Amino acid sequence: MHRVGLVVAGDFQIMSCAAVAAFDVANIFAGKPFYKVRVISERGGVVRSSVGVGIETARLSGAYDTLLVAGPTAIAPASKGVLAYLRREAAQSRRVASICTGAFVLAEAGILDGRRATTHWLFTRELQARYPKVRVEEDRIFTHDGPVWTSAGMTRHRPRARVGGG
Repeated sequence: MHRVGLVVAGDFQIMSCAAVAAFDVANIFAGKPFYKVRVISERGGVVRSSVGVGIETARLSGAYDTLLVAGPTAIAPASKGVLAYLRREAAQSRRVASICTGAFVLAEAGILDGRRATTHWLFTRELQARYPKVRVEEDRIFTHDGPVWTSAGMTRHRPRARVGGG
């Protein structure tokens, strides 16, 4: 069974949960459990999203084939415990991925150093400014650099200049 862990911290973007729903749907279509998904946090217990919805989590532990990092609503330093866990487990996981602004957490942990990465278009320049060792690609929906994936978010809406008059 493929183990998937979603790392969340307080005020995570609730849309990050949509990413793990894809594994649930895959299990349904496979007709058997192929993926085992756990939502994990530093202390375990209920963690509230930015809209106040709480989600039950297990404490950070264990190894995962795929380790996902949910995007925080506000860009703030991650805890030392989360960073240490990510550094250790990134070396053992088959793949590590961030959802939207979760790229800031991976960058802070040093996991994106020397790699191509992206995040939500509103934050690409800030990611590059804060973490100059990361090769930020501003107009990508996702990047894949070795075992590390980053995404621009769960949806991609970028205001574009109007063409023509009116």
